[in-house]
Amino acid sequence: MRVLGVDPGLTRCGVGVVEGVAGRPLTMRGVGVVRTPPDAELGQRLVAIERGIEEWLDEHRPEFVAVERVFSQHNVRTVMGTAQASAVAMLCASRRGIPVALHTPSEVKAAVTGTGRADKAQVGAMVTRLLRLDAPPKPADAADALALAICHIWRAPAVNRLQQAHAAAAAARTPRTPVARTSAAPVRKVPR
Repeated sequence: MRVLGVDPGLTRCGVGVVEGVAGRPLTMRGVGVVRTPPDAELGQRLVAIERGIEEWLDEHRPEFVAVERVFSQHNVRTVMGTAQASAVAMLCASRRGIPVALHTPSEVKAAVTGTGRADKAQVGAMVTRLLRLDAPPKPADAADALALAICHIWRAPAVNRLQQAHAAAAAARTPRTPVARTSAAPVRKVPR
């Protein structure tokens, strides 16, 4: 499984590609940051993010895209920029028919470090160890993107099984529509 992780942001949008399956060593295929100038107009920044994401999709051909789910913060301006960058990443993937998964920051931290309260340094250290890198990717947005991809690879099999179980349970609960019977004239036996 090849996953593009996206840590959305207007100024720095972290991107990282990880390949592998749960329970086996993972391989980093690429990591970086799509940058936009903070003084540029919002529309131009979103177009720059779109172009950057499209280049990563063209180059790495991921099977899935994992994006950090936007969570509530006190700084509304930061949340808006993160949500807009997140939407661009989801749009780029969906336009190509690539499935998109959203993971909360605490889900990602818990998957990679074992605790949902890990700090950026702990996430970077574990990403470095899990991917057998020489040093943590810089900036932290790049390490976070790799952590998103790792989280998705590890969680996808369990999530798929849960979705299948929910679908089967819903199908079992759905009442079956009775087959409509037509009223036919009674059959008479004709003597021979």
